[in-house]
Amino acid sequence: MRLAIPEYAMALAHVAALRSEDPYRKVGAAALDFDNRVIGTAYNGLAPGFDAPEGFWDDREARQKFMLHAEVNLCSLFRRGEARLVACTTLPCTSCMQTLCAYGIREVYYRDVYRASDAPEVAAMYGVKLEQVRDYPLTGGVPTPA
Repeated sequence: MRLAIPEYAMALAHVAALRSEDPYRKVGAAALDFDNRVIGTAYNGLAPGFDAPEGFWDDREARQKFMLHAEVNLCSLFRRGEARLVACTTLPCTSCMQTLCAYGIREVYYRDVYRASDAPEVAAMYGVKLEQVRDYPLTGGVPTPA
């Protein structure tokens, strides 16, 4: 059976998350164009090329303001209107959902719920399809917990 596009994109986002330096939360994202070709993958972390000072990763609260979300890193790889869909391992936060809408994304798929997000409301307002995908190849065929 051929893998559906949402599951394909989610598997790419899953692998991208493995690159995150954040020991607390590893988030990955993948973008596909209108022909379902991969535009790019990204993950949460510091700005490219920046090396964190000693002890930076020890204090989660202090480092949060410096962390770039996977969706923001991903959007730096394409121009508005080039990507049709984005898959994220976590439901985008409100700000990231707003950014995805500003970039003209039409479909957003996510694996894990992030309760502090207003992404469902933002997506509905802008007519963006927002759907949870928990079963894809890298989960071993077993849905991840909600």
